[in-house]
This record gives sequence, C-alpha cells and structure tokens, in this order.
Amino acid sequence: MKLPKIFLLLAFTMAIQLPVSAQTSGITGRWQLVKKSNCMDEAISADADTLQQMRDDMHSRAVAEAQVVSFRDNASAEESTRILSSGRSANQKKFFYKYNGEMLLILDKKSQTISDSYIVEKISSDSLVLSNASRPCEMKFFVKIKDLRAN
Repeated sequence: MKLPKIFLLLAFTMAIQLPVSAQTSGITGRWQLVKKSNCMDEAISADADTLQQMRDDMHSRAVAEAQVVSFRDNASAEESTRILSSGRSANQKKFFYKYNGEMLLILDKKSQTISDSYIVEKISSDSLVLSNASRPCEMKFFVKIKDLRAN
C-alpha cells in the first residue's frame, strides 16, 4: 500500500523539477556585475555641480571588487565578490532562484521564500539587464563570464 504512494510522490516530484530546469537554461552561467544604477541617479539632475559632486563621491565609496553571480541548472545560485588577483572569492551568498523568461525570483536558501524579485529587461548570450520589481529605477547590468576551465 505504501509503495504505490511512494512512486506517485516520486513521479510528482520529478514532474515539478523538470520544467524548472528547462526554464533556467537561458540564465545559467556566471555573470559579472558591471554597472548599477539607482533611483537617486535619475532624481538628481546632472546640471547642479554640488549635487553631481555628491553623487560622484557616493559612487567612489562603492565596492570596487568584481561581483559575480553564478546561476546553475538545478535552480541554485551563488553570489560572491572576488578578491583582487586571486581565484578565491569572499562574501559568498548561496540562494535558490526561479526564472520564467520575464521574472527572476530570488529565494531564501533555508525557507525558500521570495526575498527579491527582478524584471528581466534584456537577456542575450553575453549580457543581462535586470530591474528591481519593487523599484524599477534600480537597474543592474551584467556580462557573461566565459569559463576557461571548461576548455
């Protein structure tokens, strides 16, 4: 009696996981953040010199290391900041994601609740542009990193 229930549960679990892996194939790989814009950039006009200086000062205090996000086929991902001139990375953050072609949902690793959501503005073989769903004026621009170790 328990054996058919186990097979039914196993078949149901596999049926759910197959569409997720098929949907994630367009975003899989390693992406490096090259530019970030925020709502303040749009709100402040570039004409005012003091405001421009303040904005430039704020941008200069931003993290200079390359931030890399790796999306895997199994709907898991990792975000890290590379240490200069090193193969190591620091500040690793692991999470799950769901991607349906239009939206990218970031899920908490433990609870699997949605922690952030992004609208995919553009995706191609070498670039990815995301806007925050709750604040569309916040944009993130990524370029795909070719993995030399695969060759």
